[in-house]
Amino acid sequence: MSAIKDNSPSDEKELLEQFIPASQAEAIQDLEELDKEELKRLKETGVDLSAKDRIGTYFQTNCGVAECSCDFQGVEMLPITEALKKYDGLKEYYWKLIPREKDAFTKEAADDLDNGYFIRALPGEKVVYPLQTCLYIRTDKVRQRVHNIVVAEEGSELHIITGCATHPKLTSGLHIGVSEFYIKKGAKLIFTMIHNWGEEVVVRPRSAILVEEGGTYLSNYVSLKGVKSVQTFPTATLKEGALARFNSVIVAPKGSEIDTGARVILEGRGSRSEIISRTISYGGKVIARGHLVGKVPEIKAHLECQGLILSDEGIIHAIPELEAHVADVDMSHEAAVGKIAREEIEYLMARGLDEEEATSTIVRGFLNVKIEGLPKELEEELEAAVRECQKGI
Repeated sequence: MSAIKDNSPSDEKELLEQFIPASQAEAIQDLEELDKEELKRLKETGVDLSAKDRIGTYFQTNCGVAECSCDFQGVEMLPITEALKKYDGLKEYYWKLIPREKDAFTKEAADDLDNGYFIRALPGEKVVYPLQTCLYIRTDKVRQRVHNIVVAEEGSELHIITGCATHPKLTSGLHIGVSEFYIKKGAKLIFTMIHNWGEEVVVRPRSAILVEEGGTYLSNYVSLKGVKSVQTFPTATLKEGALARFNSVIVAPKGSEIDTGARVILEGRGSRSEIISRTISYGGKVIARGHLVGKVPEIKAHLECQGLILSDEGIIHAIPELEAHVADVDMSHEAAVGKIAREEIEYLMARGLDEEEATSTIVRGFLNVKIEGLPKELEEELEAAVRECQKGI
């Protein structure tokens, strides 16, 4: 089995040149300009612009910010370009966790920024309802370059739902998203990202997370539709008593290449981490990576990669890595890739389900994307994904 190879610098440069800068494409000025078809797609991506259970909305199309508002006084939200001006370049946070020169994509975002968001939960503020953000490509053949910074100050709690999507009729584009997360002492951040790209869209997120003493970072990543290529591998660094958990649910149809996972560096005593991935391929290629690094004693970490292949053309490559630098650590991993076991289907059929219902039940349970605060339209997308998966069986 061959793995999906990383792009060479020449390949990255050639890829960038295939798309026009977002600044050359028209951006909407108001959310009222979105049509019904677009609003439906956004709801399928976890973004509900009419929802009353959101404390705020950041919405960017191409390079333009159509909405940036927050009703909760304990949370500050600004376009990153405005935050850089207001806070003298955000010297404490901007490009501190990710080097500008990491690759051609980070260089591109550093040199030609299209915007992005700055979100900060103030010390001690505990936010009940989620805040939503959307990075939306509305014009074909555009490269969108954003830089996001999220800060959860000491003792705060915040939930962000981010929907990344393209116009329903758009076929190709390039999204470059640099994100830096700072979870301060005793703070908690839940970050839920739903991808809903076009079939010829290339996606290059570059993310890093710092979780300070006693902090918590929970990441949910959901991708249920076709996309040409995704390449993402966020790295979290944990201080004493910190917790990071990464959950991902990925469906890869034919034509998709998805290289995803996470690395967690546990460098504080008592820190804990868990990386859980659920992947279904019915023709697509997937690499599910996980890398746990134990730097100090008394840490605990677990890695679990589970994959279902529902088509002879599908490829899933699970790469679990455990790296211990000291003896007194508790680290484990589990990886399994295969097809739905016939005995599981027969077990459910014996209890009254027909074969199609039994298969749907197994696939639905395997995906299991019950995440708090998402609209029902996303649940309907899960059902659609289940139906598509059955076609490959």
